[in-house]
Amino acid sequence: MSAPLVAIVGVPNVGKSTLFNRLVGSRRAIVTDEPGATRDRIYGLVRAATVPFRIVDTGGLVPGGGGVPLAREMEMQVERAMREAAVVLLVVDARSGLTAADRDVAILLRRRGLPVIVVANKVDVPGLEALALEALELGFGDPVPVSAEHGLGVQDLLDRVEEALASGASGRPAEVEEERARAVRIAIVGRPNVGKSSLLNALLGDERALVSEIPGTTRDVVDTLLERDGRRYLLLDTAGLRRPGRRRAAADALSEGRAREAIDRSDVVAVVLDASEGFVAQDAHIAGLAREASKPLVVAVNKWDLAEGREDAAKAWERELRDRLRFAPGAPVLFVSAKTGQRAGRVLEAAEELHRLGGIRVPTPELNRWLGEVARTERAAPARGRSIRLFYATQLGVHPPRFVLFCNDATRVHFSLRRHLESSLKERFGYGSVPVRLRFRSRREKSP
Repeated sequence: MSAPLVAIVGVPNVGKSTLFNRLVGSRRAIVTDEPGATRDRIYGLVRAATVPFRIVDTGGLVPGGGGVPLAREMEMQVERAMREAAVVLLVVDARSGLTAADRDVAILLRRRGLPVIVVANKVDVPGLEALALEALELGFGDPVPVSAEHGLGVQDLLDRVEEALASGASGRPAEVEEERARAVRIAIVGRPNVGKSSLLNALLGDERALVSEIPGTTRDVVDTLLERDGRRYLLLDTAGLRRPGRRRAAADALSEGRAREAIDRSDVVAVVLDASEGFVAQDAHIAGLAREASKPLVVAVNKWDLAEGREDAAKAWERELRDRLRFAPGAPVLFVSAKTGQRAGRVLEAAEELHRLGGIRVPTPELNRWLGEVARTERAAPARGRSIRLFYATQLGVHPPRFVLFCNDATRVHFSLRRHLESSLKERFGYGSVPVRLRFRSRREKSP
């Protein structure tokens, strides 16, 4: 199967060809200040991405012609490129600001229904990132500030492109795929033989997954779509994750890799524990995989029908789990029985609520009011004799919630300050136990 195609579009002279050359690592496209220099489609391969993809440079879109020679012919070339593309990069000039033509192009793209990433180009010096925020007006989510000429922000752009390509299965646009399924993706993980597949069957009310007393029965990831009460869930049943470093068959190693992939593509991770065996180190390790992937966590203590003195046992489990899983404070803990179906449905309820919280978008003005309050009331942790000054912030995305905070020196941000800001942000905007990602960027302070 050929690599997916990403199309670069925009009005003339915003830096499309410069961006193309930067991404492919060569001067394939002609760069000039003359509008309309690029008339034909030019293709290249982006090898710098984790998964290489093809990219096509197109001529400048000029709604209505605008006096540019061959404007209609160039528009037809752009149309052909978009028919082939899985993702579109809409390039705008951050220094000049949005124009009426930019807005007209955005309308054309919206009609196409393709996933669009807005690239705010010509952010050439620190401190200009805020100019990119104007592009939020186009309605395609958070713009990516870059300098195609100097290479600034290109890695962030590659990350966004790869995320968009991964979200659009079988070449379908991400938005279309999400609209088609609207399913909360839940990865069911745990040690071998703790009852993961049994829990899946209890949720489905059907023997859809193979259940056996032999550890390691499930070797591949089993995806099952479940609809309940008008809601859709994609349940990802995985192989048992064994202790790292233990000698095991190659098939086991492959299964573990696929389980980790399931965690990466899930919205919520349900870690299944065995009530009859107690909480062991491998349980903490598996829960930590969800934390590393920034996934919300649901803890399902299975085989609760076998527990003796269940009320007292539940209190003891709660205390131990809160102590051992300090990296996931507030994560829902459910005592279930896959065998009897007891409280199994609450796994779905908890996952759906965590998914809702993970989709919270904070308006930029509210986010910066919070940051201003933090900056005024809290003493930022000094590092090597210099205090950290926080300037402004913006949200980059959801699932997980991702934010970028601009400060005077990102290299000196202490982990204690990061942890404090994460905790404060989650409390302020109601993220609960959902992990959030903070990225710090340096920006020069303005002269008085």
